[in-house]
Amino acid sequence: MSSNVTWSFATSTQRRNLYRKTDSLKFGEKGSGFRCRTEIQDFEKIRDQCFAEGRLFEDRTFDADDANIFYSKQLPRPFQWKRPGEIVDDPHFFVEGVSRFDVRQGELGDCWLLAAVANLTLNTELFHRVVPPDQGFMRSKKYAGIFHFRFWQFGKWIDVVVDDRLPTFYGKLVFLQSKDNNEFWSALLEKAYAKLHGSYEALKGGRMCEAMCDFTGGLTEEYKLSQAPPNLFTIMSKAYDRSSLMGCAIPPEPGEAIEGRMSNGLIKGHAYSITCVKMVDIKTPRVSGKIPLVRIRNPWGNEAEWSGPWSDKSREWNYISADEKEQLGITFEADGEFWMSYADFIKNFVELEICNLSPDSLDEPKKCWATHTFDGSWVKGITAGGCRNHIDTFGCNPQYRITLDDPDEEDDEQACTTIISLMQKNRRAQRKMGIDALTIGFVLYLLKNPNSAPRPLPRKFFEYTATAAKVDSFTNLREVCQRYKLAPGTYCIVPSTFEPHQQGNFILRVYSEKKNDMQEHDDEVGVNEADENVVEEVKKAGGGSTDAISECFKKIAGDDMEVDANELKEVLDFVLKKEFDFPGFGINLCRGIVAMMDQDHSGKLALEEFKTLWFNIATWKRVFKMYDENNTGSLTTFQLRSALASSGYHLNLHILKRLTLRYANKNNTMTFEDFIMCAVKLKTMIEVFKEKDPKGTNHATFQLDEWLKFTMYA
Repeated sequence: MSSNVTWSFATSTQRRNLYRKTDSLKFGEKGSGFRCRTEIQDFEKIRDQCFAEGRLFEDRTFDADDANIFYSKQLPRPFQWKRPGEIVDDPHFFVEGVSRFDVRQGELGDCWLLAAVANLTLNTELFHRVVPPDQGFMRSKKYAGIFHFRFWQFGKWIDVVVDDRLPTFYGKLVFLQSKDNNEFWSALLEKAYAKLHGSYEALKGGRMCEAMCDFTGGLTEEYKLSQAPPNLFTIMSKAYDRSSLMGCAIPPEPGEAIEGRMSNGLIKGHAYSITCVKMVDIKTPRVSGKIPLVRIRNPWGNEAEWSGPWSDKSREWNYISADEKEQLGITFEADGEFWMSYADFIKNFVELEICNLSPDSLDEPKKCWATHTFDGSWVKGITAGGCRNHIDTFGCNPQYRITLDDPDEEDDEQACTTIISLMQKNRRAQRKMGIDALTIGFVLYLLKNPNSAPRPLPRKFFEYTATAAKVDSFTNLREVCQRYKLAPGTYCIVPSTFEPHQQGNFILRVYSEKKNDMQEHDDEVGVNEADENVVEEVKKAGGGSTDAISECFKKIAGDDMEVDANELKEVLDFVLKKEFDFPGFGINLCRGIVAMMDQDHSGKLALEEFKTLWFNIATWKRVFKMYDENNTGSLTTFQLRSALASSGYHLNLHILKRLTLRYANKNNTMTFEDFIMCAVKLKTMIEVFKEKDPKGTNHATFQLDEWLKFTMYA
């Protein structure tokens, strides 16, 4: 029985459809983005095995080691790792369900994480995606000292396994904990999140939107309330209707103590979660109508609450009917939750963060965004072009094209609400290696004639075209996100680092209220004739002279009138060493050249095959010299795309990146020999594909033995 291998050149439109909801990947599984020092961690498999053997799981990938708590300093005092059954007599995963009041901060500076966890508890469906209910401390749950949690990481859901050994001091939990001392879901969730990022210390300091994104796969945006747009309450109300997660904070002034209490009861340098946004009916002796209110929660879950208007037991509540209060669920307790008027909210808080959920975050969302997601990378010498200040290389950055046709409903400006997020990958986990976040941002350009716009947009376009929109500033945060009101049209988004030649991976996400069309703005893979000017110069130089080529062939061919790889090496070295300062071609390259032209698979070239080869070599030689303007004997990888295009090969950034990794040196340059090797491989593989795709459908089917024969011989 034969095996088939089907291959195709995916267009940019086809590539964007690869992003769809999938099951979570196991920690350490291929594609998860995480390497495991042991075998792939499958929760059910490990749990069942430990349960059957009557032993408790010990996670060797995140052991009970002080280095997994703090990597940059010693512990302030000796902690002991204990299992919940060693801390209390009757441990439970949940006690009387799940509540936002279950979350209380410990000694770690991760209030940003806690505020997001408190928000997560407000939506049962979201919560159980992150905290699966199929686990606990009872025998019926097959308790074996192992638990698992799911987190969104850059387009994928990762299932993270942990054992239940937790840091304690004198028998009490040191970090995140529940108000019920025998409830442990929150402490174990924090441990799993610490494992995801490499240590507990890696969770110190952050933005709540980062955790909210990891819990939902949603897109986060941030507002400075001193510059709040006029429609911010409407934005918040729509976000609440879409089950979005929201948080707010008051950063301390320079020199002020973090988490210092203000006279109005609010805490500076502390993350709060927003649990409700509502227009509420109010009736006073003089006036009646509606007032916008916001409900907010302090993750400390204690008496540290707002003490101004609409605080617990304030006189303003006398103007609300009993029915309205019941619908709002009003309780006046020292639980960290309180209400404020919207006017007081924007006056007293400084920052607002909103995590907008994607359509697949909930099984049956009330309302949802139209979304697109793209993975990308900035590779030194290829796609790391830097910001627009570096105009020579800016056009080398990845480019994405979006078409907005339908304005928002009930929008007087007839504009399209669009939220764009650029997120760099894995930077928090790399802190212990001294790797900081890159400074990133993006710009948008309006394409007035999108059908005729070159792909990708060249330097000349950026040199003479003004931006249509851009981020307020490039920043070194994990995610840069901004909301725009754009006129209908087609735009090109260019994400970049601030400085060129900085490497990193990213994910670009775009949300719009109405359906949009989005794709990579890049060349479609294909092959054409070489540049006319190059071909003409080759012919003038005698590279295409039939008589000269035939005479050369007769001199090197043996009695069989064929040329093998060794004979080809002799002639190529003899001719090209006169023009290039290099040691000559390697024998493997010459074998590859023979394979490229060897139609009868004899391992040798006949005269007609040799003629075609000689013309190709002459063309590639001329192209190389054309782009090696300073006669350095090499091309930069930024020049490679243009050089290959002049040779007739149109490639996208995905292929260009792989060619560079394969054929360029550590200095991101490519020697003449490397360039020829690259061109040979390209020509060979494209011609093999085209032979199996005579109608030009960009789709071909190979028998497995055919595919191996072509790829191994080429």
